[in-house]
Amino acid sequence: MRNNYYMFFIQKQPERHWPEGGKNINWRKKMRQLLCVLCLGMCLFMAGTAYAGYEMPGASSLPAAPAVLMPDPSGTNTGGVADVIGATANAPTKQDMIRMAKAEPLAVKLADVIGHNRIAINFMWTLLCGFLVMFMQAGFALAETGFTQAKNAGHTMAMNMMVYGIGMLGYWICGFAIQMGGVGNIAALGSGTGLLNGEFAIHLFGRDFGLFGTNGFFLSGNTYDVSIFSLFLFQMVFMDTTATIPTGSMAERWTFKSFVIYGFFIAMFVYPLYGNWVWGGGWLSQLGTNFGLGHGTLDFAGSSVVHMTGGVAALVGAMILGPRLGKFDKDGKPRAIPGHHIPMAITGCFILAFGWFGFNAGSTLAGGDLRIGIIATNTMLASASGALFAMFYMWIFYGKPDVSMAANGLLAGLVAITAPCAYVNSVAAVGIGAIAGVLLCVSVFLVERVLKIDDPVGAISVHGVNGAWGLLSLGLFADGTYGDGINGVSGTVRGLFYGNTSQFIAQVVGIVTNFVFVFVVMYVFFTLLDKVVPLRVSREVEISGLDQSEIAVSAYPEFNIRPAYLEER
Repeated sequence: MRNNYYMFFIQKQPERHWPEGGKNINWRKKMRQLLCVLCLGMCLFMAGTAYAGYEMPGASSLPAAPAVLMPDPSGTNTGGVADVIGATANAPTKQDMIRMAKAEPLAVKLADVIGHNRIAINFMWTLLCGFLVMFMQAGFALAETGFTQAKNAGHTMAMNMMVYGIGMLGYWICGFAIQMGGVGNIAALGSGTGLLNGEFAIHLFGRDFGLFGTNGFFLSGNTYDVSIFSLFLFQMVFMDTTATIPTGSMAERWTFKSFVIYGFFIAMFVYPLYGNWVWGGGWLSQLGTNFGLGHGTLDFAGSSVVHMTGGVAALVGAMILGPRLGKFDKDGKPRAIPGHHIPMAITGCFILAFGWFGFNAGSTLAGGDLRIGIIATNTMLASASGALFAMFYMWIFYGKPDVSMAANGLLAGLVAITAPCAYVNSVAAVGIGAIAGVLLCVSVFLVERVLKIDDPVGAISVHGVNGAWGLLSLGLFADGTYGDGINGVSGTVRGLFYGNTSQFIAQVVGIVTNFVFVFVVMYVFFTLLDKVVPLRVSREVEISGLDQSEIAVSAYPEFNIRPAYLEER
């Protein structure tokens, strides 16, 4: 009996799980490939180790860090007297603290504890919100898989799983440094962030234009600090959201090899560069100080930095890949290819909505910033109105309240409110979400019927179109109750409807910049990559499903459904 089981296992198991039944494997070739991977990992390790203590040279638009500012990897020296009221113009100087220590040593010790605890609270808030955003990856995986076909469920899940690890390591290598290496001191997280003081800038028209950061490669050297590591975690999970968006629009026909290369590229270069321009002290954030355009391009939690970047990349990828087999008939009319598991997709959307509270409210980086109550409520209201108005649109124009479109409307409302959530009131939040829900429906049919682009999950419309709408809505509805001093501009943030045209113009500049930059870079990248590593699987693989051929695992090995129209020539 035991021998029979053993013979069954070694004869049947490879045929069930591995391509080509495990036969005719060129083991020498496989060993060479494994050796190359190990060598690459060793090179990365050695590079990171060698980088410790080295600072990349670059022109800086920020003053050099004071000589007394040193990295604090243990956290014992982070937070103190100067952080009781934050790093402001009224914060006590070193001389003030010396005089206080001589006169009232007990008061100074108490203030030191209070300052340390203030920063500790902000650390806890930022990290917990980062953990929530990380859990959104599960939401993306479930939503995208549920909206696609059963024969590709394992492959879609695998992309959502591995983009997390791929993106994280790419961001650790250089993405974080490029994005945040010149951001300077972030008072909410303590003085350690002041070590991120290297912004490469060009001088034009008598002004500095920041392009990318130069400190923080491999999180080594003088960036080995508790404040910087906490900031890295929070920023990394945001980047990973961007990286996973194209896995939906390019699903069911994308080769896994090219996906892996894409994951490193967007995490290391594309996302960090635009992120630097808006969040890292780059030129878009300085449109206010340089040209008087409001507070510069503002994006509180990432409608453009995260979502529009991912949406434009998804648009380019879907264009170059082409539609799935059978998506359009001989006359060019689109066919519906239903998702295989709507309950799974809806569950994923709810997980995303839950994580979004960390996404938006966490972007204060400060648990003591009580605006988080407004931000969280605006986020919730916009998601509700997005879902409701998407449902109404489908019900009125197509006769049925399409639940899948309502679920995407929920996400569209969340994407749109992500930029203005801190700057608008509740009425504006509901209106922004409602417009997002309608925009989603209109965009989905425009992309499919007019542009003839196949987007299985609606990622282009949810993230790209509504990412742009979110940035624009901030320039319209910001009511002037928040944002004093942001990006070095005095006064609160006001939009067009509250008398500030210049802020609206700054938002338009940000939208145009994002679309042109991401579209051009990703078009060139995908085109060149396709010459080296084909982006699309073969016809045979697409018909049978990508699970076994691409990742050697079937999500549902018990059945294999093949629609009749796939046999058409």
